[in-house]
Amino acid sequence: MKKINKILSNKSKITMDNYMDIVLYDKKFGYYQKKNPFGIKGDFVTAPNISNLFCEMIAIWLVSFWENLKKPNNFYFVELGPGNGDFCLVLLKSLKNFPEAFKAINIMLYEKSNRLKKIQKKRIVSKKVSWIKNFKDIKKGPVIFFGNEFLDALPIKQFKIINSNIFERYASLKKNKVNFFYEKAQKKHVNKLKNYKLLKNNGVIEYPEHGFRELEGVCKKIEKLNGGALFIDYGYVIQKNQDTLQSIMNHKFNNLGDNIGKADITSLINFSLYKRYFNYKNLYVENILTQSEFLQKMGIVERFKIVSKKMNISDKSNLYSRLKRLIDPNMMGENFKVIFAKNKKCNFSLAFK
Repeated sequence: MKKINKILSNKSKITMDNYMDIVLYDKKFGYYQKKNPFGIKGDFVTAPNISNLFCEMIAIWLVSFWENLKKPNNFYFVELGPGNGDFCLVLLKSLKNFPEAFKAINIMLYEKSNRLKKIQKKRIVSKKVSWIKNFKDIKKGPVIFFGNEFLDALPIKQFKIINSNIFERYASLKKNKVNFFYEKAQKKHVNKLKNYKLLKNNGVIEYPEHGFRELEGVCKKIEKLNGGALFIDYGYVIQKNQDTLQSIMNHKFNNLGDNIGKADITSLINFSLYKRYFNYKNLYVENILTQSEFLQKMGIVERFKIVSKKMNISDKSNLYSRLKRLIDPNMMGENFKVIFAKNKKCNFSLAFK
Protein backbone atom coordinates (compact mmCIF):
# COMPACT_ATOMS: atom_id res chain seq x y z
CA MET A 1 0.00 0.00 0.00
CA LYS A 2 2.92 2.36 0.68
CA LYS A 3 4.00 2.15 -2.96
CA ILE A 4 0.58 2.99 -4.39
CA ASN A 5 0.23 5.75 -1.80
CA LYS A 6 3.53 7.23 -2.96
CA ILE A 7 2.58 7.00 -6.64
CA LEU A 8 -0.85 8.52 -6.13
CA SER A 9 0.55 11.20 -3.81
CA ASN A 10 3.04 12.25 -6.49
CA LYS A 11 0.33 12.22 -9.15
CA SER A 12 -3.06 13.73 -8.47
CA LYS A 13 -4.69 11.02 -10.56
CA ILE A 14 -3.86 8.08 -12.85
CA THR A 15 -5.98 6.34 -15.49
CA MET A 16 -7.57 2.99 -14.67
CA ASP A 17 -5.24 1.07 -16.99
CA ASN A 18 -2.16 2.65 -15.38
CA TYR A 19 -3.59 1.82 -11.95
CA MET A 20 -4.06 -1.82 -12.98
CA ASP A 21 -0.59 -1.96 -14.51
CA ILE A 22 0.96 -0.82 -11.22
CA VAL A 23 -1.03 -3.03 -8.85
CA LEU A 24 -0.65 -6.12 -11.05
CA TYR A 25 2.77 -5.83 -12.67
CA ASP A 26 5.02 -3.43 -10.74
CA LYS A 27 8.35 -5.28 -10.29
CA LYS A 28 8.41 -4.90 -6.51
CA PHE A 29 4.84 -4.21 -5.60
CA GLY A 30 2.66 -5.94 -8.24
CA TYR A 31 0.30 -8.81 -7.49
CA TYR A 32 1.86 -11.19 -10.02
CA GLN A 33 5.35 -10.46 -8.69
CA LYS A 34 4.49 -11.28 -5.10
CA LYS A 35 2.65 -14.59 -5.14
CA ASN A 36 1.61 -17.71 -7.02
CA PRO A 37 -2.11 -17.06 -7.47
CA PHE A 38 -3.01 -20.42 -9.04
CA GLY A 39 -4.76 -23.39 -7.49
CA ILE A 40 -6.73 -24.09 -4.31
CA LYS A 41 -4.10 -22.41 -2.13
CA GLY A 42 -4.04 -19.37 -4.41
CA ASP A 43 -6.80 -16.99 -5.49
CA PHE A 44 -8.23 -18.76 -8.55
CA VAL A 45 -7.92 -21.81 -10.81
CA THR A 46 -7.63 -21.93 -14.59
CA ALA A 47 -8.54 -24.68 -17.07
CA PRO A 48 -5.06 -26.33 -17.05
CA ASN A 49 -5.31 -26.54 -13.23
CA ILE A 50 -8.72 -28.19 -13.53
CA SER A 51 -7.91 -31.04 -15.92
CA ASN A 52 -5.17 -32.39 -18.19
CA LEU A 53 -7.93 -33.07 -20.73
CA PHE A 54 -7.99 -29.35 -21.57
CA CYS A 55 -4.25 -29.30 -22.27
CA GLU A 56 -4.46 -32.47 -24.35
CA MET A 57 -7.07 -30.91 -26.64
CA ILE A 58 -4.81 -27.91 -27.26
CA ALA A 59 -1.91 -30.29 -27.96
CA ILE A 60 -3.97 -32.14 -30.59
CA TRP A 61 -5.05 -28.83 -32.15
CA LEU A 62 -1.40 -27.72 -32.22
CA VAL A 63 -0.17 -30.92 -33.89
CA SER A 64 -2.96 -30.59 -36.48
CA PHE A 65 -1.85 -27.00 -37.16
CA TRP A 66 1.72 -28.21 -37.66
CA GLU A 67 0.51 -30.89 -40.08
CA ASN A 68 -1.49 -28.26 -41.98
CA LEU A 69 1.73 -26.24 -42.32
CA LYS A 70 3.18 -29.31 -44.10
CA LYS A 71 5.20 -30.49 -41.11
CA PRO A 72 8.05 -27.94 -41.03
CA ASN A 73 11.26 -29.22 -39.41
CA ASN A 74 11.06 -26.33 -36.97
CA PHE A 75 8.03 -24.47 -35.70
CA TYR A 76 7.59 -22.24 -32.69
CA PHE A 77 4.91 -22.32 -30.01
CA VAL A 78 4.70 -19.30 -27.69
CA GLU A 79 2.64 -19.54 -24.51
CA LEU A 80 1.60 -16.12 -23.26
CA GLY A 81 1.35 -15.95 -19.48
CA PRO A 82 2.25 -19.59 -18.64
CA GLY A 83 1.13 -19.26 -15.00
CA ASN A 84 2.49 -22.01 -12.78
CA GLY A 85 3.58 -24.14 -15.77
CA ASP A 86 0.77 -26.73 -15.63
CA PHE A 87 -0.17 -26.34 -19.27
CA CYS A 88 3.40 -26.54 -20.59
CA LEU A 89 4.11 -29.71 -18.60
CA VAL A 90 1.08 -31.54 -20.02
CA LEU A 91 1.81 -30.20 -23.50
CA LEU A 92 5.33 -31.67 -23.41
CA LYS A 93 3.96 -35.01 -22.21
CA SER A 94 1.21 -35.07 -24.84
CA LEU A 95 3.51 -34.13 -27.72
CA LYS A 96 5.71 -37.14 -26.99
CA ASN A 97 2.88 -39.21 -28.46
CA PHE A 98 3.61 -37.44 -31.75
CA PRO A 99 7.39 -37.95 -32.18
CA GLU A 100 7.73 -35.99 -35.45
CA ALA A 101 5.91 -32.96 -34.06
CA PHE A 102 7.78 -33.19 -30.75
CA LYS A 103 11.10 -33.16 -32.60
CA ALA A 104 10.09 -30.10 -34.63
CA ILE A 105 8.57 -27.95 -31.90
CA ASN A 106 10.34 -25.15 -30.04
CA ILE A 107 8.39 -23.90 -27.01
CA MET A 108 8.84 -20.32 -25.83
CA LEU A 109 7.31 -18.99 -22.62
CA TYR A 110 6.50 -15.29 -22.34
CA GLU A 111 6.17 -14.33 -18.67
CA LYS A 112 6.26 -10.87 -17.08
CA SER A 113 6.42 -12.05 -13.47
CA ASN A 114 9.88 -12.93 -12.18
CA ARG A 115 8.30 -14.91 -9.35
CA LEU A 116 6.20 -17.04 -11.68
CA LYS A 117 9.16 -17.44 -14.03
CA LYS A 118 11.17 -18.96 -11.16
CA ILE A 119 8.34 -21.39 -10.45
CA GLN A 120 8.13 -22.33 -14.12
CA LYS A 121 11.89 -22.87 -14.47
CA LYS A 122 11.91 -25.08 -11.38
CA ARG A 123 9.06 -27.24 -12.68
CA ILE A 124 9.77 -27.31 -16.42
CA VAL A 125 13.07 -28.96 -17.23
CA SER A 126 13.28 -29.51 -20.98
CA LYS A 127 15.64 -28.56 -23.79
CA LYS A 128 12.52 -27.89 -25.81
CA VAL A 129 11.56 -24.90 -23.63
CA SER A 130 13.05 -21.42 -23.41
CA TRP A 131 11.88 -18.10 -21.96
CA ILE A 132 11.60 -14.86 -23.92
CA LYS A 133 11.45 -11.26 -22.68
CA ASN A 134 9.86 -9.81 -25.81
CA PHE A 135 8.61 -10.89 -29.19
CA LYS A 136 11.73 -9.63 -30.94
CA ASP A 137 13.38 -12.81 -29.60
CA ILE A 138 11.26 -14.79 -32.09
CA LYS A 139 13.44 -14.85 -35.19
CA LYS A 140 11.98 -17.76 -37.17
CA GLY A 141 8.61 -19.23 -38.00
CA PRO A 142 6.04 -20.45 -38.46
CA VAL A 143 4.92 -19.35 -35.00
CA ILE A 144 1.79 -20.22 -33.02
CA PHE A 145 0.83 -18.12 -30.01
CA PHE A 146 -1.45 -19.39 -27.25
CA GLY A 147 -2.95 -17.55 -24.30
CA ASN A 148 -5.34 -19.05 -21.76
CA GLU A 149 -6.73 -16.33 -19.48
CA PHE A 150 -4.04 -14.00 -20.76
CA LEU A 151 -6.18 -11.21 -22.22
CA ASP A 152 -8.34 -10.77 -19.11
CA ALA A 153 -5.29 -9.86 -16.99
CA LEU A 154 -4.20 -7.02 -19.29
CA PRO A 155 -4.95 -3.48 -18.03
CA ILE A 156 -7.94 -1.70 -19.58
CA LYS A 157 -9.19 1.85 -19.85
CA GLN A 158 -12.76 2.57 -18.84
CA PHE A 159 -14.95 5.27 -20.36
CA LYS A 160 -18.53 6.32 -19.77
CA ILE A 161 -20.98 8.05 -22.12
CA ILE A 162 -23.21 10.59 -20.38
CA ASN A 163 -25.47 12.79 -22.52
CA SER A 164 -23.22 12.32 -25.56
CA ASN A 165 -20.12 13.33 -23.57
CA ILE A 166 -17.26 10.85 -23.06
CA PHE A 167 -15.57 10.53 -19.66
CA GLU A 168 -12.55 8.41 -18.62
CA ARG A 169 -12.16 6.66 -15.27
CA TYR A 170 -9.28 7.61 -12.98
CA ALA A 171 -7.90 6.61 -9.58
CA SER A 172 -6.66 8.98 -6.88
CA LEU A 173 -5.78 8.87 -3.21
CA LYS A 174 -8.26 10.38 -0.77
CA LYS A 175 -7.84 10.07 2.99
CA ASN A 176 -5.42 7.18 2.50
CA LYS A 177 -7.96 5.31 0.36
CA VAL A 178 -8.14 4.76 -3.38
CA ASN A 179 -10.93 6.76 -4.95
CA PHE A 180 -12.28 6.11 -8.46
CA PHE A 181 -13.96 8.82 -10.53
CA TYR A 182 -14.63 9.99 -14.11
CA GLU A 183 -13.31 13.08 -15.92
CA LYS A 184 -13.77 14.28 -19.49
CA ALA A 185 -11.83 12.07 -21.89
CA GLN A 186 -9.03 13.30 -24.13
CA LYS A 187 -9.91 13.71 -27.81
CA LYS A 188 -7.26 11.19 -28.93
CA HIS A 189 -8.92 8.46 -26.86
CA VAL A 190 -12.41 9.39 -28.09
CA ASN A 191 -11.16 9.05 -31.68
CA LYS A 192 -9.87 5.54 -30.92
CA LEU A 193 -13.26 4.54 -29.53
CA LYS A 194 -14.92 5.91 -32.67
CA ASN A 195 -12.48 3.98 -34.85
CA TYR A 196 -13.52 0.72 -33.16
CA LYS A 197 -17.24 1.63 -33.31
CA LEU A 198 -17.62 1.59 -29.53
CA LEU A 199 -19.70 4.76 -29.07
CA LYS A 200 -23.09 3.52 -30.26
CA ASN A 201 -24.75 3.08 -26.85
CA ASN A 202 -24.60 4.70 -23.42
CA GLY A 203 -22.87 2.93 -20.53
CA VAL A 204 -19.33 1.90 -19.63
CA ILE A 205 -16.90 1.23 -22.46
CA GLU A 206 -13.80 -0.87 -21.80
CA TYR A 207 -10.84 -0.38 -24.09
CA PRO A 208 -7.70 -2.57 -23.77
CA GLU A 209 -5.08 -0.09 -24.97
CA HIS A 210 -2.32 -1.95 -23.06
CA GLY A 211 -3.53 -5.22 -24.54
CA PHE A 212 -3.50 -3.88 -28.08
CA ARG A 213 0.07 -2.62 -27.61
CA GLU A 214 1.05 -6.02 -26.20
CA LEU A 215 -0.48 -7.87 -29.14
CA GLU A 216 1.04 -5.65 -31.81
CA GLY A 217 4.26 -7.70 -31.69
CA VAL A 218 2.22 -10.91 -31.90
CA CYS A 219 0.40 -9.72 -35.02
CA LYS A 220 3.61 -8.60 -36.72
CA LYS A 221 5.25 -11.98 -36.15
CA ILE A 222 2.23 -13.89 -37.49
CA GLU A 223 2.07 -11.71 -40.60
CA LYS A 224 5.82 -11.96 -41.24
CA LEU A 225 6.57 -15.56 -40.22
CA ASN A 226 3.18 -17.24 -40.84
CA GLY A 227 1.10 -18.97 -38.16
CA GLY A 228 -1.63 -17.80 -35.83
CA ALA A 229 -2.79 -17.04 -32.30
CA LEU A 230 -5.34 -18.91 -30.17
CA PHE A 231 -6.84 -17.18 -27.13
CA ILE A 232 -9.25 -18.65 -24.57
CA ASP A 233 -10.81 -16.39 -21.97
CA TYR A 234 -14.04 -15.44 -20.27
CA GLY A 235 -15.96 -12.72 -22.05
CA TYR A 236 -18.73 -11.81 -24.47
CA VAL A 237 -19.38 -11.33 -28.19
CA ILE A 238 -22.27 -8.82 -28.11
CA GLN A 239 -21.05 -5.57 -26.56
CA LYS A 240 -22.25 -5.13 -22.99
CA ASN A 241 -21.38 -1.47 -22.22
CA GLN A 242 -21.04 -2.23 -18.53
CA ASP A 243 -18.29 -2.29 -15.92
CA THR A 244 -16.83 -5.81 -15.93
CA LEU A 245 -13.77 -5.19 -13.75
CA GLN A 246 -13.55 -7.58 -10.82
CA SER A 247 -11.03 -8.29 -8.12
CA ILE A 248 -10.51 -11.77 -6.63
CA MET A 249 -8.71 -12.82 -3.45
CA ASN A 250 -8.79 -16.29 -1.90
CA HIS A 251 -11.45 -17.34 -4.44
CA LYS A 252 -13.77 -14.52 -3.25
CA PHE A 253 -14.68 -11.13 -4.67
CA ASN A 254 -12.68 -8.17 -3.39
CA ASN A 255 -13.27 -4.41 -3.72
CA LEU A 256 -11.05 -2.83 -6.41
CA GLY A 257 -9.43 -0.43 -3.99
CA ASP A 258 -8.80 -2.96 -1.19
CA ASN A 259 -5.89 -5.38 -0.61
CA ILE A 260 -3.83 -3.68 -3.29
CA GLY A 261 -1.04 -5.90 -4.56
CA LYS A 262 -2.63 -8.87 -2.77
CA ALA A 263 -5.67 -9.38 -5.02
CA ASP A 264 -6.11 -10.03 -8.72
CA ILE A 265 -7.95 -7.64 -11.03
CA THR A 266 -9.42 -8.82 -14.34
CA SER A 267 -12.05 -7.82 -16.88
CA LEU A 268 -14.35 -9.66 -19.27
CA ILE A 269 -13.07 -9.79 -22.83
CA ASN A 270 -14.97 -8.07 -25.64
CA PHE A 271 -14.21 -10.68 -28.30
CA SER A 272 -15.88 -8.70 -31.08
CA LEU A 273 -13.52 -5.82 -30.34
CA TYR A 274 -10.47 -8.10 -30.46
CA LYS A 275 -11.75 -9.52 -33.76
CA ARG A 276 -11.84 -6.00 -35.22
CA TYR A 277 -8.36 -5.35 -33.82
CA PHE A 278 -6.90 -8.47 -35.47
CA ASN A 279 -8.63 -7.59 -38.75
CA TYR A 280 -7.11 -4.09 -38.62
CA LYS A 281 -3.72 -5.78 -38.16
CA ASN A 282 -4.23 -7.72 -41.39
CA LEU A 283 -5.01 -11.09 -39.78
CA TYR A 284 -7.99 -13.31 -40.52
CA VAL A 285 -10.23 -14.31 -37.61
CA GLU A 286 -12.25 -17.53 -37.58
CA ASN A 287 -15.67 -17.84 -35.93
CA ILE A 288 -15.63 -17.06 -32.21
CA LEU A 289 -16.60 -20.23 -30.34
CA THR A 290 -17.57 -21.02 -26.78
CA GLN A 291 -15.05 -23.10 -24.84
CA SER A 292 -17.62 -25.92 -24.77
CA GLU A 293 -17.95 -25.92 -28.57
CA PHE A 294 -14.20 -25.84 -29.11
CA LEU A 295 -13.32 -28.59 -26.65
CA GLN A 296 -16.13 -30.88 -27.79
CA LYS A 297 -15.21 -30.41 -31.45
CA MET A 298 -11.65 -31.34 -30.48
CA GLY A 299 -12.95 -34.59 -28.93
CA ILE A 300 -12.69 -33.97 -25.19
CA VAL A 301 -15.73 -36.15 -24.38
CA GLU A 302 -14.32 -39.06 -26.37
CA ARG A 303 -10.95 -38.58 -24.67
CA PHE A 304 -12.68 -38.65 -21.27
CA LYS A 305 -14.34 -42.00 -22.17
CA ILE A 306 -10.99 -43.52 -23.15
CA VAL A 307 -9.09 -42.25 -20.10
CA SER A 308 -11.83 -43.15 -17.61
CA LYS A 309 -12.22 -46.78 -18.75
CA LYS A 310 -9.46 -48.02 -16.44
CA MET A 311 -10.42 -45.75 -13.51
CA ASN A 312 -12.25 -46.74 -10.35
CA ILE A 313 -15.63 -45.15 -9.66
CA SER A 314 -14.21 -42.41 -7.42
CA ASP A 315 -11.53 -41.29 -9.89
CA LYS A 316 -13.95 -41.48 -12.80
CA SER A 317 -16.46 -39.33 -10.93
CA ASN A 318 -13.74 -36.80 -10.11
CA LEU A 319 -12.62 -36.59 -13.75
CA TYR A 320 -16.21 -36.24 -14.92
CA SER A 321 -16.83 -33.33 -12.54
CA ARG A 322 -13.72 -31.62 -13.93
CA LEU A 323 -14.85 -32.23 -17.50
CA LYS A 324 -18.28 -30.85 -16.64
CA ARG A 325 -16.70 -27.71 -15.21
CA LEU A 326 -14.91 -27.13 -18.51
CA ILE A 327 -17.85 -27.69 -20.90
CA ASP A 328 -21.09 -27.22 -18.94
CA PRO A 329 -22.98 -24.12 -20.25
CA ASN A 330 -23.69 -23.03 -16.68
CA MET A 331 -20.03 -23.23 -15.69
CA MET A 332 -17.02 -22.42 -17.90
CA GLY A 333 -18.52 -23.85 -21.10
CA GLU A 334 -20.48 -20.78 -22.22
CA ASN A 335 -18.74 -18.06 -20.20
CA PHE A 336 -15.39 -18.76 -21.85
CA LYS A 337 -14.88 -18.01 -25.54
CA VAL A 338 -12.20 -19.02 -28.06
CA ILE A 339 -10.78 -16.75 -30.76
CA PHE A 340 -8.31 -17.77 -33.46
CA ALA A 341 -6.47 -15.16 -35.56
CA LYS A 342 -4.17 -16.31 -38.35
CA ASN A 343 -2.06 -15.28 -41.30
CA LYS A 344 -4.36 -14.68 -44.27
CA LYS A 345 -2.47 -17.27 -46.33
CA CYS A 346 -3.19 -19.94 -43.72
CA ASN A 347 -6.11 -22.31 -44.45
CA PHE A 348 -6.13 -24.12 -41.08
CA SER A 349 -9.49 -23.91 -39.31
CA LEU A 350 -9.84 -27.09 -37.22
CA ALA A 351 -12.82 -26.81 -34.80
CA PHE A 352 -13.82 -23.40 -36.20
CA LYS A 353 -15.84 -24.57 -39.21
